[in-house]
Amino acid sequence: MIVTSILGNIHDEDHPFPAGHREKVTLPVADLAKRIQRVTSDHGRELGIRLPAGSPDLRDGDVLFAEEGNAVVVAVEASDVLVIAPRSIGEALFTAHSLGNRHLQAQFFGPDSDYAADVMVCQYDHTVEDFLNHHHVPYSRQELVMAVPFRHAEHTH
Repeated sequence: MIVTSILGNIHDEDHPFPAGHREKVTLPVADLAKRIQRVTSDHGRELGIRLPAGSPDLRDGDVLFAEEGNAVVVAVEASDVLVIAPRSIGEALFTAHSLGNRHLQAQFFGPDSDYAADVMVCQYDHTVEDFLNHHHVPYSRQELVMAVPFRHAEHTH
C-alpha cells in the first residue's frame, strides 16, 4: 500500500476517526521530515509513504490509512534531548550563539509551551553537555517526543 496523503491527526479536536483498532508506525523524530520511506506497523502491515513535494512534516498522531474502524497512525519515538533553560537574556544569547557556531539543530519554546518557560531544546550531545556544565548554564537531559523534527536552518557564509 502506498500512502500519498495524510488523512488527519488523532490529536486534533475535530478528527473524524472514531475510537477503534489502531496500528502504530513508530518513527524516530528524524524520519518525520522524510517524504518517501517504507514503514511497517506494529501489526506487520507494510506501507510505502510517498508524499508530494511541499507536504508538511509528519506528526505524532497522523493517520496514514483508515477503513472500517481500523487506522494506521504515526507514533514518534522519544528523543534523548537537552532542555536548556538560561537564567537571563545574556546567558540565552551567549548559549545560543556558542551552540549556533556548531550548527546545532535546536528548537525554542516560550512560557506558553508545555515547558512553561523560555527554553532551547537540542538533541543530546556530550560536547554540548560539557559546554553547559563548564559555563554553568542550567539544563536537564530528558527523553521527549518532539512534535517536529530537528532540522538545519538554511544559511550561507
